Amino acid sequence: MAEDKQTPPDKQTAPEKATPSYEQAREELTEVVRRLETGGLTLEQSIELWERGERLAAICEEWLQGARAKLAAAMAQRQEPQPNGPGEAPF
Repeated sequence: MAEDKQTPPDKQTAPEKATPSYEQAREELTEVVRRLETGGLTLEQSIELWERGERLAAICEEWLQGARAKLAAAMAQRQEPQPNGPGEAPF
C-alpha cells in the first residue's frame, strides 16, 4: 500500500483540503507567528491567525508523532535477534 506523502501517518481520510507536509505546516506556522508578533491586526484577524496557528501546530505534532512511531519501530526491529545468531556472519 502506497502512503500519500501529503497525509500524516495517522490521518488517512481526505479532508476537504489536502493536509500540508510537515515542512509546509511548519513554514506557515512560522509566518503566522511572525504576523501575530508584528501586530497591527484587528482583534478578529488576530483570532483567526491564532486559530490557524493552533491547527498548524496540531498538524506538525501529528507528523512528529508519526515519525517517532516509525523510528521506534525501526529501532525495535534492529534490536531483534537475527536468524543467524549474534555471532554468526550472514555470508
